[in-house]
Amino acid sequence: MVRIPKFREPTHPGKMLMEDFLAPMSITQRDLSDAIHVPYQRINEIVNERRGITPSTALRLAKFFNMSDDFWMNMQLRWDLYRAKNSEEKELRLIKPYIPSECTAHI
Repeated sequence: MVRIPKFREPTHPGKMLMEDFLAPMSITQRDLSDAIHVPYQRINEIVNERRGITPSTALRLAKFFNMSDDFWMNMQLRWDLYRAKNSEEKELRLIKPYIPSECTAHI
Protein backbone atom coordinates (compact mmCIF):
# COMPACT_ATOMS: atom_id res chain seq x y z
CA MET A 1 0.00 0.00 0.00
CA VAL A 2 1.29 3.44 -0.93
CA ARG A 3 0.99 6.04 1.82
CA ILE A 4 -0.14 9.47 0.73
CA PRO A 5 0.61 12.46 2.94
CA LYS A 6 -2.62 14.00 4.22
CA PHE A 7 -1.43 17.40 5.34
CA ARG A 8 1.36 18.21 2.92
CA GLU A 9 1.95 17.81 -0.76
CA PRO A 10 4.19 14.83 -1.54
CA THR A 11 7.50 15.52 -3.22
CA HIS A 12 7.32 15.52 -7.00
CA PRO A 13 9.61 12.80 -8.38
CA GLY A 14 11.40 15.40 -10.51
CA LYS A 15 12.29 17.47 -7.48
CA MET A 16 13.68 14.39 -5.76
CA LEU A 17 15.58 13.42 -8.90
CA MET A 18 17.25 16.82 -9.01
CA GLU A 19 17.84 17.46 -5.29
CA ASP A 20 18.67 13.96 -4.06
CA PHE A 21 20.36 12.43 -7.08
CA LEU A 22 21.59 14.73 -9.84
CA ALA A 23 22.85 17.71 -7.82
CA PRO A 24 24.67 15.76 -5.07
CA MET A 25 26.19 13.38 -7.63
CA SER A 26 27.18 16.21 -10.00
CA ILE A 27 25.25 14.62 -12.86
CA THR A 28 23.79 17.00 -15.43
CA GLN A 29 20.38 16.50 -16.97
CA ARG A 30 22.13 16.02 -20.32
CA ASP A 31 24.46 13.36 -18.88
CA LEU A 32 21.50 11.50 -17.39
CA SER A 33 19.45 11.67 -20.58
CA ASP A 34 22.40 10.32 -22.57
CA ALA A 35 23.08 7.57 -20.03
CA ILE A 36 19.50 6.28 -19.94
CA HIS A 37 18.84 6.84 -23.67
CA VAL A 38 15.97 9.32 -23.44
CA PRO A 39 15.60 12.82 -24.90
CA TYR A 40 17.06 15.64 -22.81
CA GLN A 41 13.67 17.38 -22.91
CA ARG A 42 12.07 14.47 -21.01
CA ILE A 43 14.50 14.77 -18.10
CA ASN A 44 14.24 18.56 -18.12
CA GLU A 45 10.43 18.45 -17.99
CA ILE A 46 10.50 15.88 -15.16
CA VAL A 47 13.00 17.93 -13.13
CA ASN A 48 10.91 21.08 -13.68
CA GLU A 49 7.75 19.25 -12.58
CA ARG A 50 6.06 19.64 -15.96
CA ARG A 51 6.00 15.91 -16.65
CA GLY A 52 5.51 12.71 -14.70
CA ILE A 53 7.67 9.63 -14.68
CA THR A 54 6.46 6.85 -16.97
CA PRO A 55 7.10 3.16 -16.30
CA SER A 56 9.76 3.20 -19.03
CA THR A 57 11.59 6.14 -17.47
CA ALA A 58 11.21 4.62 -13.99
CA LEU A 59 12.89 1.41 -15.16
CA ARG A 60 15.73 3.36 -16.74
CA LEU A 61 16.29 5.50 -13.63
CA ALA A 62 16.17 2.42 -11.40
CA LYS A 63 18.76 0.68 -13.55
CA PHE A 64 21.04 3.73 -13.72
CA PHE A 65 20.91 4.47 -9.99
CA ASN A 66 20.92 0.76 -9.03
CA MET A 67 17.57 0.95 -7.24
CA SER A 68 14.38 -1.09 -7.04
CA ASP A 69 12.12 -0.88 -10.08
CA ASP A 70 9.15 0.47 -8.16
CA PHE A 71 10.82 3.37 -6.32
CA TRP A 72 10.13 5.97 -9.02
CA MET A 73 6.66 4.62 -9.82
CA ASN A 74 5.65 4.82 -6.15
CA MET A 75 6.85 8.43 -6.02
CA GLN A 76 4.80 9.24 -9.11
CA LEU A 77 1.76 7.39 -7.76
CA ARG A 78 1.85 9.34 -4.49
CA TRP A 79 2.05 12.61 -6.46
CA ASP A 80 -0.75 11.66 -8.86
CA LEU A 81 -3.11 10.43 -6.14
CA TYR A 82 -2.58 13.51 -3.98
CA ARG A 83 -3.26 15.81 -6.92
CA ALA A 84 -6.35 13.81 -7.96
CA LYS A 85 -7.72 13.83 -4.41
CA ASN A 86 -7.40 17.60 -4.27
CA SER A 87 -8.83 18.29 -7.71
CA GLU A 88 -11.78 15.91 -7.24
CA GLU A 89 -12.47 16.65 -3.58
CA LYS A 90 -15.96 18.11 -4.13
CA GLU A 91 -17.03 15.26 -6.38
CA LEU A 92 -15.66 12.61 -4.02
CA ARG A 93 -17.70 14.04 -1.13
CA LEU A 94 -20.87 13.30 -3.10
CA ILE A 95 -20.08 9.59 -3.44
CA LYS A 96 -21.55 7.39 -0.74
CA PRO A 97 -19.67 4.16 0.10
CA TYR A 98 -21.40 0.94 -0.90
CA ILE A 99 -22.90 -0.89 2.07
CA PRO A 100 -24.38 -4.28 1.24
CA SER A 101 -27.92 -4.70 2.52
CA GLU A 102 -29.15 -7.84 4.25
CA CYS A 103 -31.17 -8.72 1.15
CA THR A 104 -28.16 -8.81 -1.15
CA ALA A 105 -25.92 -10.51 1.42
CA HIS A 106 -27.80 -13.83 1.00
CA ILE A 107 -27.59 -13.98 -2.78
